[in-house]
Amino acid sequence: MTAKAMKVPLRETALTLKRITDIGQQLHPVRPDFDADAFVRDMMTDLPRLELKDRISRTSEAPHAHLPVTGPEALDVLLRSLPPTPEAAGTTNDFGWHTYSPHSDFVARYLRIGEYLDQALDALARFTRYVSAEVAVRDFLNHFPEETMKAVDAWSRDEDHRTRRLASEATRPSCPAPRCGAPCPRPALRRLQRLRPHLRRQRPPRPRRHAARTGPGHPPTVEGHPQHRRPALRLHRPDRPAEQTKKGSPDAYAFLGHPHDAPIELTPLVLERTELTDSDVLSSWSSTSRPPTSIPAPRTGSSSDCGTWPATGSCCW
Repeated sequence: MTAKAMKVPLRETALTLKRITDIGQQLHPVRPDFDADAFVRDMMTDLPRLELKDRISRTSEAPHAHLPVTGPEALDVLLRSLPPTPEAAGTTNDFGWHTYSPHSDFVARYLRIGEYLDQALDALARFTRYVSAEVAVRDFLNHFPEETMKAVDAWSRDEDHRTRRLASEATRPSCPAPRCGAPCPRPALRRLQRLRPHLRRQRPPRPRRHAARTGPGHPPTVEGHPQHRRPALRLHRPDRPAEQTKKGSPDAYAFLGHPHDAPIELTPLVLERTELTDSDVLSSWSSTSRPPTSIPAPRTGSSSDCGTWPATGSCCW
């Protein structure tokens, strides 16, 4: 197998020794009594054999074991350990780095309690700017649906597109691990409708698909989704590769492995005749032999018929 064909599993790049070390180095200045070296040693004893989801869970358990504080105080340490901006953390895309996935998992694991609810949801809105916190939010939706949906409503109006994206991704009922079990998906549909103007900076929410997925369990939701509005929900992304390919974009074809480098020469089109008159005989354009076709005589009749041949050689009827 060539080097080009080999694929590296996501777990081998998402949470590695370097990224675990980065987490420890970011936590230590906030809490000098936090032993970053012991944290890394503890993590690396079993991290290499774990899949990505288990790596995230294992990494969120380690700060709970090694930090000298728990609950909201531990959450405050995690928040203060973040780089000032996602760009400062090295994030190069809207999804973020899995380096910070354990932070939101920590919130869902240790602060999914009624008395910490407001702090926990505010923290998830902050963490999602570094990596999507959608999975953690679904845990809160399953345990505190009404309170969490109020937070989702506020996120859908946030200035940061990554926070608005969280309002979309976290409320999709068919997304895996864990599935969102909100009592009624209709409020989520309203949030998705509100997010439609922001499609340029986030992965597009799909209200029609959302309604279709909730249909089997919530027929009234889909029945209440007006049919006359559905055509307006079709999303158009001019920057999609499919759209660029239809337009003949050289960059799009090169991306798909078909660069426009073939030598093509177009010969000029020669027309023997450009005008026709009444009773002219047309030669067959096909390669097979067919009898010549005569132009039919002009129609006559009511005033709605043209009755004559225009100068251009085509009939108005």
